[in-house]
Amino acid sequence: MSLFGSLLGQFTTLPYPNEDCTGRTVIVTGANVGLGLEAARHFVRLNAAKVILACRNVDKAEAAKQDIEGSTQRHGVVDVWQLDLSSFDSVNEFAARAAKLERLDVLLNNASVLTFEWALSEGHETMVTVNVISTLLLTVRLLPILRQTGTRFNVTPHVVIVSSGGAFMTYFPERKADEILNRLKVKENYYERYNTTKLMQLMAMRKLAQAADASGKGRVVINSLDPGLCRTQLFRGLPFPFNWVLGPALAVFGRTAEMGSRTLMAAAFGDYETHGRWMANCKLHSWPPVMAGAEGERVMDKLWGELAEHLEGMEPGVMDNV
Repeated sequence: MSLFGSLLGQFTTLPYPNEDCTGRTVIVTGANVGLGLEAARHFVRLNAAKVILACRNVDKAEAAKQDIEGSTQRHGVVDVWQLDLSSFDSVNEFAARAAKLERLDVLLNNASVLTFEWALSEGHETMVTVNVISTLLLTVRLLPILRQTGTRFNVTPHVVIVSSGGAFMTYFPERKADEILNRLKVKENYYERYNTTKLMQLMAMRKLAQAADASGKGRVVINSLDPGLCRTQLFRGLPFPFNWVLGPALAVFGRTAEMGSRTLMAAAFGDYETHGRWMANCKLHSWPPVMAGAEGERVMDKLWGELAEHLEGMEPGVMDNV
């Protein structure tokens, strides 16, 4: 993905979502603002039966609910559930509640955090916890109900992980460490951490898709995407000089949140060809170079093994869901 190609792609008019979602239940994490809010709005507009806004701040999510209802004139569809991805307890409580739903057609893992303030959550750097570990934990916890939905209603459920073109912009030196997750607990290379977590999301998604296929427990399309550079609140906390550089770039090249959300919808409606793959500009795209070849496979296997072991240590038996 060249810089020129990425910038040129920002001006692409993406296809407007039009798939009928009648009867479907959808969970969108981080749905109170930006891409998540606009994706949730699309699902409601497209006749989804239930759209759950999974957000840390319930008050902001309630405001988003009112906004969606006002623009779509559909009421009784949107629910607000609290989900704090910096807390494993919150993830497990949310997953236990979601497992009791009658059906779950789409899990849209949109929530991410970008911060330059060093902090730990659940013993790991916060972006690693939120963007990678908790996102994977939630997905694995909900695979059974997604598969049950597919069998019971003869549909193809989807798991979507919103990644970023930033996955191409990190060298990921931690991949050479004896223990990748432990190496990521230090501040070294911290300014690359967001992009690193986006690469880790792609690696984990690819290995999860392979493991889910190998288990033979039921078909779920698992994919990922790059929404492109979008004018959302993700970048609101950037310090100088990053904000000074990114501000003009967003003004010139940035997509609106609605336009960016179309990439999320394309993945959520993607056919089985998108399984275990990732997309940019609503089309399948090549992997970052660090994922290529035998070395890329070695790193992905190692990271997947560490993540699986970590999740199993927190919740014994959870990896049996895969």
